[in-house]
Order: sequence, then structure tokens, then C-alpha cells
Amino acid sequence: MISLLRSIALVLLLSVTAPTLAADREHKVVYHINDSTHASAALNNIRNHLNASPKTRIVVVTLGAGIDFLLEGAKNQNGNPYEIPVQELAARQVEFRVCNNTLETRKIDKSLVLPEATVVPSGVAEIARLQIEEGFAYLKP
Repeated sequence: MISLLRSIALVLLLSVTAPTLAADREHKVVYHINDSTHASAALNNIRNHLNASPKTRIVVVTLGAGIDFLLEGAKNQNGNPYEIPVQELAARQVEFRVCNNTLETRKIDKSLVLPEATVVPSGVAEIARLQIEEGFAYLKP
């Protein structure tokens, strides 16, 4: 009987603490951008994501035409520089990563990448690594 009561108490304790533990867990999300024409919408999604879930760790991985908004002087369709929202999100701990394969293929000097971004050897390999090794969820806006 004592064993049964202990089991019931343990189940009750777990049912009360499990949702709390899940809510306290850090969420990790990788946003994949391969087309800078969607960068403004993606940056808004990321801002909204952080507003709804401030503890989320977000990494933005760019490749192909998706790197363009992370280059010096890049502007959105309204003529506003991307640098400002990128700086604001970086201040909120969002990490930006740029594919070196794309830089090399397009003959773009690394010095043109915004200082808030890090160059990684391969964008697709970085996305896979984040998902497999670090448990990141994948989003493609």
C-alpha cells in the first residue's frame, strides 16, 4: 500500500512539474534564408517570435541570394537599410551566419559582410549541424 501511495505521489509530482520544466526550457530555432527578397518578412517573423517567446535562441543561416541583405549597403524594397534591423536583432542575441561557399562562388569579399554576421564554411552544412548536433527546429519563412 505504501508503495502504491508513493507511486501515485510521484505521478502527481511529475504531472505538476513537467509542464513547468518544458516552459523553462530554451527553444532553439534556425531560420533558413536563401532569397533576400523575403528578408524583411523574415526579420519581422523573428522579431515577432522573440516578442512571443523571449527565451528562444535564434540563428539565421543565409546562403545563395539570401546573403544579400547581410552585405554592407543592402536596402529593402522601400530603400531602408537592412543594417538597422539586423543590429537590433543581434542586440537581442539573434545570430546571423553567411555561407562562405556563396561568397566564393559570387566572388564577394568577406569584408562586405555586416559585422553582426559570422561567415560559416557552408550554409546547408550549418543548418544540418544545428539541427542534428544542437537540436534546433527548422523554419523557412
